[in-house]
Amino acid sequence: MINAIVFGLAVALISFICYWFFGNHHEQAGNSTVQNNEQHATVVVKGGYSPSTLILKQGVPAKVNFDMQDSTACLAHVVFEKLGVDKDLTKQRITTIEIPTDQKGEIDYACGMDMFHGKIIIK
Repeated sequence: MINAIVFGLAVALISFICYWFFGNHHEQAGNSTVQNNEQHATVVVKGGYSPSTLILKQGVPAKVNFDMQDSTACLAHVVFEKLGVDKDLTKQRITTIEIPTDQKGEIDYACGMDMFHGKIIIK
């Protein structure tokens, strides 16, 4: 009887791990709001980035606000390697980063330890 319980728990744990790492997790992309010929978007930093994907309009100056709600050391910095940006998010609750929107494409970003990722799509 004990063997059956242990076997059942092992199968359940393995299934959960497979779902967590390999499952198809859907998250909707966030959009910016445009006011006075400038677009703004907010990314909440809490156990990751939400939304992890932002869609911005090409040619409209953009500012992305990172709303820090997590004290995890990994999420203390956000790094935009392509832009040469490495910002400390712990200095204030909201950190604003200006994103160039002159060209279409994708700009990836990650936490300081490269464990959590996000991207900005310029259309």
